Amino acid sequence: VQLQASGGGLAQAGGSLRLSCAASGSEVVITDMGWYRQVPGKQREWVAEVTRGGRTNYKDSVLGRFTIPRDYARNTLVLQMNSLKPEDAAVYYCYADYRSFSDTNVEGRSWGQGTQLTVSS
Repeated sequence: VQLQASGGGLAQAGGSLRLSCAASGSEVVITDMGWYRQVPGKQREWVAEVTRGGRTNYKDSVLGRFTIPRDYARNTLVLQMNSLKPEDAAVYYCYADYRSFSDTNVEGRSWGQGTQLTVSS
């Protein structure tokens, strides 16, 4: 599974920005998709996820500000970020969990390239 992330950039504190992630692959079922983020010198941290069944989960600090709509037909994922805070600045990575159509024992996680979010205060 290949993931292509886009949409990073500069936003003002209190503003909004939208990240997108497009997944492509054959002979696989994409199950959960989500986002992590990482700032220099710190570990990558989980931000949000949406399951194949549509259940969403969010890191406490983004709950109520971020949403994660998913287009199942197009295998795309969005991270809509509102009310941005300086502490949201990071490199954001999308991921997709998948399993093989033909062998359900074959599964894995793919990552997109990071996309930078900068928040000015």
